[in-house]
Amino acid sequence: MIHLPGLPRLDRCAVMGIVNVTPDSFSDGGLWLDPAAAVAHGLRLTTSGADLVDVGGESTRPGSRRVTEAEELRRVIPVVRELSAAGVAVSIDTMRASVAEQAVAAGARLVNDVSGGLADPAMAEVVADTGAPFVVMHWRGQSADMDSLAVYRDVVADVAAELAQRMEALLAAGVKEEQLILDPGLGFAKTSEHNWALLGRLDALTALGRPVLVAASRKRFLGTLLANPETGEPRPARQRDDATAAISALSAQAGAWAVRVHDVAGTADAVRVVAAWQQAARRG
Repeated sequence: MIHLPGLPRLDRCAVMGIVNVTPDSFSDGGLWLDPAAAVAHGLRLTTSGADLVDVGGESTRPGSRRVTEAEELRRVIPVVRELSAAGVAVSIDTMRASVAEQAVAAGARLVNDVSGGLADPAMAEVVADTGAPFVVMHWRGQSADMDSLAVYRDVVADVAAELAQRMEALLAAGVKEEQLILDPGLGFAKTSEHNWALLGRLDALTALGRPVLVAASRKRFLGTLLANPETGEPRPARQRDDATAAISALSAQAGAWAVRVHDVAGTADAVRVVAAWQQAARRG
């Protein structure tokens, strides 16, 4: 496995647990808005098997509107500080350079930017200065407008090419290659068909030479896949965790560096099974 500076060394796919300090995230909005509740949840995720905990203060669900910088800071910094002080490897989920900078100062070890540095031109400088690993997600625009941007000639080739362009731009801005992690951006300006195509061809992203993060947890395309056969109603978000664990196992098998999930326990078991299977196969 590729080692990233400041992060745990693992011989298997890493598990990133999600702590949404928001009132409006699509599956757990409001549950962890209180800082004390968010910290307690982050600690539970770690106990359940999370290798990293991703703290975010701004919903990026389809159609969502942005919060102010001050509000985002108010939500996340106390949580990042408390979890980091407890020894948790914390990731900050933000599109703002100022939030990333203050979160790293408070102990965050990784910056997870769904815009890949496009939403805030100052992000590249902050990432370069801090040296923190940086998740570069494929992104075409803000959540309020992203569904209209889901137009591709060949989604796998286009996403790989656009991620390669972002890597080049970040390297030119002073970010080191060893800091970069790639994310195909499932559900962000992607239809269900686009998501499945990207999952089925993760090799096109791992071929870019950097670790790949897969973030499929509870997303709409799983609800569509698991829809009630009689009514056509999508499976509710919080009933998609078994399907998420299946994607986690398949992503690990396909070479993903990490998977980002709401329900950690099932995925933690799944990636360990894959690691044991792969080790047995190598032994012959």
